[in-house]
Amino acid sequence: MNKFTVIAALLTGASLFSQTKQLTMSEAVLGIRAENKSYEWLPESDSYLQKVKTGYGNALVGYDAKTQKADTLVRSTDFSKLNLMAVPNLNWVDGKNAYFINEKEYHWFSLTDKNSTKWMTLPETADVSEFDPKSKQAAYVLENNLFLIANDGKTQQITSDGKYGIVNGKTVHREEFGIHKGIFFSPKGNLIAFYRMDETMVEDYPIINWSAVPAVNQNIKYPFAGRTIHQVKIGVYNPKTNQTTFLETGEPKDQYLTCVTWSPDEKSIFVAVLNRGQNHMKLNQYDAQSGKFLKTLFEEKDEKYVEPQNELYFLPNEKEFVWWSQRDGFMHLYRYDLNGKLINQITKGNWLVNEIVGENSSKKVLLITSTKDGAMEKHLYSVNWENGKLDRIDSDPGYHFFTANSTGTYVLDNWSSENTPRKIDILSTDKKTKQNLFTAANPLAEYQMPKVENVTLKADDGTDLYGKLIYPTNFDSTRKYPVIVYLYNGPHAQMNLNRFPASGNLWYDYMAQNGYVVWVMDGRGSSNRGLKFEQAIHRNLGEIEMNDQMKGVNYLKSLSFVDGERMGIHGWSYGGFMTTSFMLMKPDVFKAGVAGGPVMDWSMYEAMYGERYMGTPENNTDGYAKNKLLDKTENLKGKLLLIHGTDDPVVVWQHSIDFLRNSVTKGVQVDYFVYPGYEHNVRGKDRVHLMQKITDYFDLYLKK
Repeated sequence: MNKFTVIAALLTGASLFSQTKQLTMSEAVLGIRAENKSYEWLPESDSYLQKVKTGYGNALVGYDAKTQKADTLVRSTDFSKLNLMAVPNLNWVDGKNAYFINEKEYHWFSLTDKNSTKWMTLPETADVSEFDPKSKQAAYVLENNLFLIANDGKTQQITSDGKYGIVNGKTVHREEFGIHKGIFFSPKGNLIAFYRMDETMVEDYPIINWSAVPAVNQNIKYPFAGRTIHQVKIGVYNPKTNQTTFLETGEPKDQYLTCVTWSPDEKSIFVAVLNRGQNHMKLNQYDAQSGKFLKTLFEEKDEKYVEPQNELYFLPNEKEFVWWSQRDGFMHLYRYDLNGKLINQITKGNWLVNEIVGENSSKKVLLITSTKDGAMEKHLYSVNWENGKLDRIDSDPGYHFFTANSTGTYVLDNWSSENTPRKIDILSTDKKTKQNLFTAANPLAEYQMPKVENVTLKADDGTDLYGKLIYPTNFDSTRKYPVIVYLYNGPHAQMNLNRFPASGNLWYDYMAQNGYVVWVMDGRGSSNRGLKFEQAIHRNLGEIEMNDQMKGVNYLKSLSFVDGERMGIHGWSYGGFMTTSFMLMKPDVFKAGVAGGPVMDWSMYEAMYGERYMGTPENNTDGYAKNKLLDKTENLKGKLLLIHGTDDPVVVWQHSIDFLRNSVTKGVQVDYFVYPGYEHNVRGKDRVHLMQKITDYFDLYLKK
């Protein structure tokens, strides 16, 4: 570097050492994230809130969305009596009142008089809690029984039959079908619906706690595909009478109950009832007081599967609702009346709706996000629920997260793209105003980051497949580089998005800095591309996915700088299944593979997920046999490392143990590593150890 370069760098303020730092494994795994700011809307207001540091401590400041005029609403001194050092996270009930949680204590806060009062304390061992701010009630689960703390502070015990195998008030069906809670307060808080799951008929499965001496067995209930599964009911509790009524959801009892939704008048409850075969769904209405079945509003059938995932969304007139459905091949919105009559399909096209962000009732529009402008991005649109007129609101390429004010006139837009670490904007939904609230500095600016290239390939049927190619740093086109293929390629996951960092995962960048080409592609079976794309793998998991991934492999081998003899593959869970499948069914492709938490036999996986995509072992014998990996160990040619958590309740440890047993029987050498005490994945600081283990394995067998 000559003196003129030095002078130029000093004049521009540029660092002489810019973009030369290398990621450490800890940085790559635990993350170097762009700075974020926390903004939220004040209910019943056009003001958004931000926590800021001031000369007198922390404060919560409100900003008028239109004028940007600031007003300090709350200071940390307002909570001094509670010995809180900062403004707590306030959950706003309306524009004047909020509640916050300090450990297990619930407190009310009044914006009018800046006064905080303790309301209740949950038991230390409470498992799950749900709070209804309108009625000022809380429900919680303790030892599988459900309790209610009423607005007078008194506790009522709702159930008393809870025990091992009988679960009240928690999620059911292993959180499939969009289920994310087990307690449902009615709109005015007068009644409480809850799940009751009877698992007593389900087989026990041992999870061993190896930290004790002697080790202790802790059974779980695990509903294997094709075997007996749990039975679920929905109870409705009336706090005034202290009585519970169960909805008469009928037979057979091994059905799935989801999309639980109260009617706005609290008189009835809507439930999507799905048969165990998951190909026939009925949207039923039940009387909340008696539990009696009222009517079936409509039914949905599919020769492969129906997958309800969202509650009903009631429109302002409370006589119509929005239903989510993939009936035309993509997740779209449909407007119905309370008799089950379809009024109109609100959205349509070869793209899907991701979420409903809010609504503007005066204009009769919903604010939605969708993939209309590309499956690797997410954008905001307004759609008129009567005529379907669609209008995009944001304008920046990237992946966006939106929160809307209560009237749907403004949104906060927190987004990033491959080249934008983070921006937070405020947008008016009429598109007349846009103001940037925050732009994050690039946290990777000083690091030597690799080139990332988006690549589109074609599947056998002509379908576009989106991949990312990460080049080694200090790339030399005359060299031959080893390759890591990272994959998942299963339902409900998408690896490649237009988000920061461009690679999608800093471990990929770390491997690129250490001399690897890294390739990630979403093949058919993965999400966000429509039902045909996802259902391509139905009843035959592994085959279509491998065909698609081979398109990526062949593309890589066509590149002059790729060493086709030094290719590695890695994935976890479904990706672990795919990794092992490749190593056994296409044993000449990859020299080394690392499979984490892998499914080795789909008959040993749980029924809700497994039967949706595979049917049962009884009605799909050939399919289960074809992708069973336990009896194919003798095909292994390359080096395979299996990794599993000992406490895994999702892909139980037996998958790996049985694979090892068969490897020993066939005289096949397999490498293995266990993470004691971990469930389906390794999180926190120990994940650094995990990724170092994986990296070392590839370095051992793929580097010259």
